[in-house]
Amino acid sequence: MPVPDQRDPEVTRSVLERWLSRHLPGVRVTHLATPQASGFSNETLLFDAEHEGVTEALVVRVAPHHYQVFPDPRFEEQYRLMRILDERTGIPVPPIRWYEPTSDDLGAPFFVMGRIEGQVPSDMPPYHQSGWVAEISRDERAAMWWSTLELMAELHRLDVGEYDLGFLDQPSWGATGIEQRLGYYESYLHWAYPGPQPTALAALEWLRANTPPEPPDPVALWGDSRIGNVIFSGGVPMAVLDWEIATLGQPEEDLAWFLFLDRHHSEGIGVPRLAGFPSPEETIARYEELLGRPMRDMAFYEVLSGFKFSVVMARIGQAMIDFDWIEQANDFPYNNNCTQLLAKILGLPAPSEAL
Repeated sequence: MPVPDQRDPEVTRSVLERWLSRHLPGVRVTHLATPQASGFSNETLLFDAEHEGVTEALVVRVAPHHYQVFPDPRFEEQYRLMRILDERTGIPVPPIRWYEPTSDDLGAPFFVMGRIEGQVPSDMPPYHQSGWVAEISRDERAAMWWSTLELMAELHRLDVGEYDLGFLDQPSWGATGIEQRLGYYESYLHWAYPGPQPTALAALEWLRANTPPEPPDPVALWGDSRIGNVIFSGGVPMAVLDWEIATLGQPEEDLAWFLFLDRHHSEGIGVPRLAGFPSPEETIARYEELLGRPMRDMAFYEVLSGFKFSVVMARIGQAMIDFDWIEQANDFPYNNNCTQLLAKILGLPAPSEAL
C-alpha cells in the first residue's frame, strides 16, 4: 500500500546526477521515474545512468522518511546483507553499487543497485486471485515455488560466522530466536496501533505458553520469505528482494512465513490456490530434504507467522486512518483477512466478536 509523496522529478534527477558524479564523473541521469506514491517500507526510484557511452538501468532505494511500517527500519543492515549476498554467495540479489548514509541529498539514507528485469507476483490483488501468475502454466508456477524454496535453503545453509552475519541479531529484544521475536513484535504491536487487538494478543499469549525449545544454531533468516518478493523470468528467480526484516533464528520461521503468506493470499481472501503450487505437506517434505533434517514445531511457527503479520496489518490499518482512507473507528486494524485467518487457526472467536 502506497504512501502519498510529492517528490519533484527534475529536482530529484539533478540531485541524483550530482551525487552519482562522485562515483561516475560526467554521468547523466535520464528516464527518471518517481512514483506518485511510494511504498511504506522503502521508496523506490528508477533511472538510467549514461556514462562513457554506456547506459545502465539503476534503482535507488530510499529509507523510510514519510511513514514507517516498522518502528526501526534497519536500513543500513538491509544494505549490508544485500552486499554480502551479492558479493559472496550465489543467492541472486540486485547488484549493489553504492550507499549514502546521510539524509543530505534525498532526505534519508539510500543505496543504489542494478535494475533486474522480470515479473513479481502481486499482493494487490493477491496472485491467487488474478494477474500474470494466474495466466501462466501450472508447471511454471511449480518452478517458481520450488526454485524460491531452494534459494531460501541456500540462505539457511550459510554459516553466520563465516559470512559475518551476526549484525542481524537484535539482542536488545531477548535471546536469539523466538524470545527475541516475541519481545520485538509485542513492542511493535503497541507502537503500531493504540486500539484493541483481541486476536493478536490472544495469539501472543498462546505463543508464550507454547514456546518450543530451539537448537543453539541460529541461521540467517530472510524475514519476508515469499514468492511475492522475488523477480521471476519464466519461473526462474532473477533476484530476491526485501531484506528489511532479516534476522537470526530457525529455518522453520522462514518456511512457516512462506506458507502462511501463501495461505493468506488464497484461503485468507476466500479464493482457491492456483493449480501447480505444491501443497504445504509437499513443501515441508522437500525442505527437510534440502536441509537434511526434520522441520520441527511447524504448527507453532504458523501461529507465529500469523501473529507477526497481524502486527504489520495493524500498522497498515493505522496508516489508513492517518491518511483518512478509513474512519478512525474502523475495525480494519484488528479485523482483517490476516486476523480472521489467525483466529481460525487458533480456534478463537472472529476478531469482530472477540471484544
